Amino acid sequence: MTPLTPTRIEALANAFSKARIAVVGDLMLDRYTFGSVSRISPEAPVPVLEIENEQARLGGAANVGHNILGLSATPLMLGVVGDDTSGLILKGIFTDLGFPLEGIITDPTRPTTVKTRIIAGSQQMLRIDHEMKREISSVTEDRLVGALEAEIESLDGIILEDYNKGVMTGSLIHRVIALGKQHKVPLLVDPKMHNFFEYQGATVFKPNRKEVEDALAIRLYTDEETVGAGLRLMERLHAENVLLTLGEKGMMLFERIQNDGISNEPFSIPTMAQQVADVSGAGDTVIATLAVCMASGMSIRESAVIANRAAGLVIEELGIVPIYREQLVAALLEDLELSSTE
Repeated sequence: MTPLTPTRIEALANAFSKARIAVVGDLMLDRYTFGSVSRISPEAPVPVLEIENEQARLGGAANVGHNILGLSATPLMLGVVGDDTSGLILKGIFTDLGFPLEGIITDPTRPTTVKTRIIAGSQQMLRIDHEMKREISSVTEDRLVGALEAEIESLDGIILEDYNKGVMTGSLIHRVIALGKQHKVPLLVDPKMHNFFEYQGATVFKPNRKEVEDALAIRLYTDEETVGAGLRLMERLHAENVLLTLGEKGMMLFERIQNDGISNEPFSIPTMAQQVADVSGAGDTVIATLAVCMASGMSIRESAVIANRAAGLVIEELGIVPIYREQLVAALLEDLELSSTE
């Protein structure tokens, strides 16, 4: 791996603005109700939250796009919202941020997916989900594929972001992968259990530990077990790379080498978080940063290291927040300075 230097970090970060990445998946609106608790309700033994602030943020695949934008690259969002107030709010946020709306399909037969988090101080008390997990219709699927086909020549990467909310049908997955391969556009996958093994032949397949455990019906207690699981996924998925995100244990990257072989020596990346406030959205930051870095000319190892650093930054903040290019560059330069003095 080419060593990161201040000059190289600045040059690569400047290249981020040239990347254009499509995100296909489950769009969500994240609502936050912040407040404080000082008493228990006389009606039932539950805390009473006195509301101090309410916010609406991009969630799910929309948060992946927000991370891409935060890195100064250009996201193309392809997903579904309902014909409802939450859908209008979500599209309004997109418009305010400068996202194109051509790939956002309105489906009046299903609600916009909304996650509402109730937070007292820094403690999440409750999450309320409003959603429909039924698969999208073939008509809606055709519209999404058509929107992707119209933009495919301008893309430097495609992210498939699956939250098991009904957008990522087996048929859509196969069509998007076939289109990406036909036009030689890198395909990066953030999977969920339902369609886990449908993502055949991806450039990067990025599950977390729980997703791997559920898909393979095993538990990963040791590094040896994790390595074995990664190698099994490489074989079953025919992926070019598998990147396992392992929480406090960092990440483990498996790569396909020349002559279609699989390296038995995974590349391990330790976690970089200084303090953990909220891990929500960290996976979105990883896949977005990975895609932007690879589109800017970085190797998979280099991209994974930087994506890991980006995740370490966002989990230090409460709630789902994106990474920003200046924030990431500053952290990378600080890491270099600290390592040079050790």
